[in-house]
Amino acid sequence: MTADPATNTRAHSAALATAKKAPQLHVPRLVQSLHVLDQVHGAGVLGRFNAAVAVRITKIVGTMYCAYAFTLLALVALPAAIEQGSPTVIVNWLSSNFLQLVLLPIIIVGQNVISAAQDARAEADHETLTALHQMSKQQIEILEGQNKILDLLKPKVD
Repeated sequence: MTADPATNTRAHSAALATAKKAPQLHVPRLVQSLHVLDQVHGAGVLGRFNAAVAVRITKIVGTMYCAYAFTLLALVALPAAIEQGSPTVIVNWLSSNFLQLVLLPIIIVGQNVISAAQDARAEADHETLTALHQMSKQQIEILEGQNKILDLLKPKVD
């Protein structure tokens, strides 16, 4: 796949038109995240580097271990916030330090769980659609064979 969305749209439109015109020729394909990485940051060296760094950082930050570490980090500032005695300072600590630091990795972990489930469903759907496609092709072959037999019998009936 290319990084140009317009090219991808044209390629998709062409593949869809071919599938509609000659469905027996269509070959189902499985598209995974690694197939579309270039679309985000580009296919160049810098784009691949940016994507690799982003994925690596997301994998590190998106763990419950990181959430626990961020909780400890946020708790370091809690005594100073309590010492101030102002409800505003405590609310600021809660929203700025604790919630932002701790919820970020937890949300990423949740998204990873959801994404894994979606990927598993997509792969299962791909297997099913591929099997259905193969069955359809076999049915077409059977029907074509029956048509040939009927064509051979047709002159004898007339």
